[in-house]
Amino acid sequence: MVNRQTSTFLKQRMEEAGIRPVSKFGQNFLIDLNLVNMIADSANLTEQDVALEVGTGTGSLTGLIAQKAGRVITVEIDQNLWQLAQEELAGFNNITFLQQDALRNKNNLNPILIDTIRQAMSEIEGARLKLVANLPYNIGTKLLIEWLTVRTWPPFWHSLTLMFQNEVAERIVASQGNKSYGRLSVLSNWRCNTSIKMKLNPEVFFPPPKVTSAVVQLEALAEPKYKSNLDGLEIVVATAFNQRRKMLRSSLKKIMPDIETILKNIDIDPSLRAEDLTIEHFCLIANKLNLT
Repeated sequence: MVNRQTSTFLKQRMEEAGIRPVSKFGQNFLIDLNLVNMIADSANLTEQDVALEVGTGTGSLTGLIAQKAGRVITVEIDQNLWQLAQEELAGFNNITFLQQDALRNKNNLNPILIDTIRQAMSEIEGARLKLVANLPYNIGTKLLIEWLTVRTWPPFWHSLTLMFQNEVAERIVASQGNKSYGRLSVLSNWRCNTSIKMKLNPEVFFPPPKVTSAVVQLEALAEPKYKSNLDGLEIVVATAFNQRRKMLRSSLKKIMPDIETILKNIDIDPSLRAEDLTIEHFCLIANKLNLT
């Protein structure tokens, strides 16, 4: 499969295995091998790395990252695809195939997956965990927020190279003043350097999705760009952007009754809106939030 990923071959192989794409799992398979190679290359994998892939699919990306990483852990919820990928990649001895949901619930990774990652990391001295995945669109944002809001930083992962709908990708990398700037932008760029590596049109997938896709890379920083409390920052950012058309003096008043005085004391104009604030501004406000 690694060397034969074309639309015709993919359809034929799936038909032979009695498999059809399942919409509820967000299954859209990348059929352009050059693009699959580019995604694998952009992750900058070495033998020191443990690569985690969420959504094995037919195994085309899995095989390419297995050629570069020391160990690969790949998770697939669809039992038929899980079995097909194992058959196609039987020649690799550095891949662990898991057939399960990557999430225990909407906010937590599956404990079996966490244990598998820990075991793989313990087998490579100085191992780094890099996530490389053509994520099913229906879980992509949930997983990203889970990985961005871990309590301990630096996190358990070194970098994320992930595919999203282009709209989500633009939100991840957006900065102050951009129309896509929002909660996801702040959480992503507070603790990471972010960039869009490539954009992909619908026709390079089978079946083609209704939207353009993009590959985003997030590289974890050793420490956040600005000092702030995670809980406070999440509350302030979510509250401000939930009422993004309102001035800060109004949108934040419910959680900070004396918000106008607080903003003036840290040199922020109370008439500004959420989209006008930098990440540093949000951190300054969050540091004033009473969480007791």
